[in-house]
Amino acid sequence: MTEHQLQVLFITWCRSHYPGITIFAIPNGGHRHQMVAAKMKAEGVMAGVPDLFVADGKPGLFIELKTASGRLSEPQRNVIDQLRNAGYPVAICYGLDQAKSAFISYLESQ
Repeated sequence: MTEHQLQVLFITWCRSHYPGITIFAIPNGGHRHQMVAAKMKAEGVMAGVPDLFVADGKPGLFIELKTASGRLSEPQRNVIDQLRNAGYPVAICYGLDQAKSAFISYLESQ
């Protein structure tokens, strides 16, 4: 399973089980035409930002989804450290079950 497939499954699950919760993707990865990538970078897209954000209460939850064999890149480690130092919770989830668990734990802590 690819990270894309994993993210689609997770978002589908979130929206079907928790339709009132705002969760959205942060489009900072993938392959793009050089002009589109330059435009997005100028608009503030930044390498290493986690894949998803749950905007339900304070402070919100960032989620970085990985396949079971996935690894964090150096920019991801740096941004995650910055976010955590700023007080944001960040869940690094390897697979669908970890993502569901992190999501539910965050909602229950509110």
